[in-house]
Amino acid sequence: MKLFPYGHATHPHWEMATDMVLAQLRAHMHNPAYADAPSLGLIYITDHFARHAQAILDHVAQALPTVQHWSGTVGVGISSNNVEYFDEPALAVMLCNIPAEQYRVFSGQAPLGQALSQGFVAQTALVHADAHTPELSELIEELAHNTQSGFVFGGLASSRTEAVQFARGGERTPPATGRGHGVYSGGLSGVAFAPEVQMQTRVTQGCKPLGEVREITEADDHVIYKLDGAPALYALMHDLDVPIDNPRSAVDKVRQTLVGLSLPHTPTLRPTGGLDDAVMVRHIIGLDPVRHGVAIAHLVEPGMHLAFCKRDAKSAKADLLRIATEIRESLEPDEVSLEAAGAKDLLNQISIAGQRIAGAIYVSCTGRGGPHFGAPSAEMQIIQRALGDVPLVGFFAAGEIAYQQVYGYTGVLTVFTSD
Repeated sequence: MKLFPYGHATHPHWEMATDMVLAQLRAHMHNPAYADAPSLGLIYITDHFARHAQAILDHVAQALPTVQHWSGTVGVGISSNNVEYFDEPALAVMLCNIPAEQYRVFSGQAPLGQALSQGFVAQTALVHADAHTPELSELIEELAHNTQSGFVFGGLASSRTEAVQFARGGERTPPATGRGHGVYSGGLSGVAFAPEVQMQTRVTQGCKPLGEVREITEADDHVIYKLDGAPALYALMHDLDVPIDNPRSAVDKVRQTLVGLSLPHTPTLRPTGGLDDAVMVRHIIGLDPVRHGVAIAHLVEPGMHLAFCKRDAKSAKADLLRIATEIRESLEPDEVSLEAAGAKDLLNQISIAGQRIAGAIYVSCTGRGGPHFGAPSAEMQIIQRALGDVPLVGFFAAGEIAYQQVYGYTGVLTVFTSD
């Protein structure tokens, strides 16, 4: 698999920005290291261009006739390689060199179930969704259950205007002209990938635990009353080092405190410290001083585990570097001794033992990005230092999707690999 052509640009006029991206894509496609006839395009735009979404999609689709399928969405910020575009008109495009029979674009007009009923086997899926979709969590969970891995990745569109999604190529009967379609609002869309597509996904948390992990032993709806059999409010005051007889003094600290939730029988912390990948980070939305309860922005039930935590730039940097390094090291050839490497046949095996990254997608929280990491584009530069100069596009989401759920304050990094 050759490298995925990609391009990114910012300009006040969408036509100029799009043409700048197309020039970069064409330059890559003329480079022997890059794919020259990919069929799947991923497109991410900032919300400055949301009202031009249809025109942008039509323009790039007409300029790149070999690309028959498109997917993507809008964000208040987007990213590509080592750059982030926040609060400015910009777009990023990556053309994936994946055989058409190994993926399916889906949307409300072309549900994934339709492709599955026709014999397509989905291993995992890239998902874009509207945060205001009714029963969104259930829809994502159902989608994940329709894949062999039970795992999906992606994010929720973030926009101060229209929360648009791109999904073209999966329709059973597209318009005859091939224009004027492929832009949607609401629901879910994305790309499902067959088992033959080699890829890896990692989740990075941006929070630091404040205290011990506790089990929820009494709760009702969104309110936690008991942790390890003791009042939840007392546990929170203890972790924040606030006198229990003066909880009002903790208002400012509580506003900066989050909750890391894990399901029963799943880890909350990694062995090396920090939140586990599967932990859901949620806001504290209220306190009940009468019943000593803590209300959070997530339905809870007894048996779940909890750790109070806070956003921490140092921990976020270290964890992002960790997941990117894990991916890079997993693709490197196994080390062998010098004596073993003396055999010619073994040397030939070593030369093909490793894998390379053909392209990558990174979905991060709107609350992260450069400012949280200390400088503009710092988050993307951390990834580049670990992975190298690889094709990458992504966006800053109103919620990140991984496993079977929606996260917050996280980053979801996916790489497409080849031998």
